[in-house]
Amino acid sequence: MLRLTSIDLNKSKIDTLAIAVCEDVDIHDDPKIKAVIRRALKLKEFNGEKDEIVTLYDVPDIKAQRVILWGLGKLKKTDREVLRSMAGKTVKHCIKKRLTSLYFAVPDPSLIKMEMSAVLEAMQEGAYLGNHLFHKFKGEEKKRALRQIHFRVTKQVNQKMRQLSLRVVAICEGTTQARDWVNTPSNEKTPEKLTRSIVNLAKKQCLKVQVLNEAQLKKQKLGALLAVAAGSQGKPSLVLLEHKVPGAKMTLALVGKGVTFDSGGLNIKTGTSISDMKSDMSGAAAVAATLITAAKLKTKTNIIGAIPIVENMPSGHAARPGDIVRSYAGKTVEIGNTDAEGRLILIDAISYVIKRYRPQLLIDLATLTGACVVALGDKIAGVFSNDDDLAAGIIASGEKTHERCWRMPLPEDYKELLKSDFADMNNISSTRAGGAITAALFLSEFAADTRWAHIDIAGPAYLKSESAYCGPGGTGFGVRLLSATIRDYSNI
Repeated sequence: MLRLTSIDLNKSKIDTLAIAVCEDVDIHDDPKIKAVIRRALKLKEFNGEKDEIVTLYDVPDIKAQRVILWGLGKLKKTDREVLRSMAGKTVKHCIKKRLTSLYFAVPDPSLIKMEMSAVLEAMQEGAYLGNHLFHKFKGEEKKRALRQIHFRVTKQVNQKMRQLSLRVVAICEGTTQARDWVNTPSNEKTPEKLTRSIVNLAKKQCLKVQVLNEAQLKKQKLGALLAVAAGSQGKPSLVLLEHKVPGAKMTLALVGKGVTFDSGGLNIKTGTSISDMKSDMSGAAAVAATLITAAKLKTKTNIIGAIPIVENMPSGHAARPGDIVRSYAGKTVEIGNTDAEGRLILIDAISYVIKRYRPQLLIDLATLTGACVVALGDKIAGVFSNDDDLAAGIIASGEKTHERCWRMPLPEDYKELLKSDFADMNNISSTRAGGAITAALFLSEFAADTRWAHIDIAGPAYLKSESAYCGPGGTGFGVRLLSATIRDYSNI
């Protein structure tokens, strides 16, 4: 779908050409494109300010039916995300106009003060992700994704950046796959169905796959995970994916929360908070998609994916507030609230992975707490870690991908809030304050001495309204973030 091209605009007929324009600096060196920009800037309605748009038709010296000029604003505020958003919005604009193909004039990197790889990567990401539509359950849908999106560059850049384009496509495919899993309704995404879907796609990429079913989970004594699943007719599983590289010196483990629907259990959710709980497996979707992406890219790092998959439902078999369960690590946990279920399935998965694979690094992703959304809003994830370098590496990756993360504290004295009179720990704090922190502290008890980070994605994993390059619903948050972190793995 994404292609680099070096066409001559004076000779090749195209449907639509898109040109990014800064309001204060010329960022293109092609005389024909500069002439079009000058013509557009003479119009009263276009100055190149951010998100201004004008369409010209039958432009002299360019064989395009239409030329879309999109304002970026001032150069000093133009970064990767501005370019990514511009590309995504332009694609969405073309989809609404029922166009089928689009050519982007890629800005000159020396003029826009960025590396060509950064410019191209950002624009291609925005275009690919903006072109994603989820219409599986619609009978008739007028919107259609663009068939082809081209990026016009010089012949030298064309040859040099082909591998970059392949990488962008693979990572964006993973992101849209994660979106599709999240957007799928829970009646079509029972634990068994999600397990099969992940396993089938993982096997296609030759990942080593193992699934621990309910009987095996009982035999292995993953009691915390099983307690969450007890109230549902859906059968739980722990999906283990392995991307193994001969000679690799280190192993990274990724753990993703996979609650296919979270009713809250007997502490049932009330009001509107329950309506989007099909998205409570966003961490699982991101981890599975990241492993599949790593396999496609032949990433030179050992990566383990551990995905506990359950449904949290109320029934006569459901775990009760006050119940005490024994985790895989041997610690007992009093269930203070059945709606604090994500941390229960995560601790068993984390402990199991550490004991079996002994990873040097472990990162878990989870839509874990509403408290994190209260603290950071719905566009920023919270990072909790026992390792400064690992936390810094994740945050730096988020700056590149605009999957933004903010480090949160892990104060030792807050562990007092998780004390139980009857078990080793309680799964819920004795106070509502600091809920995201106490949830992370709960997980930290099971990370032991492993370098570990927890990313609470409750805010950015699922959005009610569309953004520049994502429709409403699942965002696929985490796939690009983790892929960038893995790429910089040697620096962590």
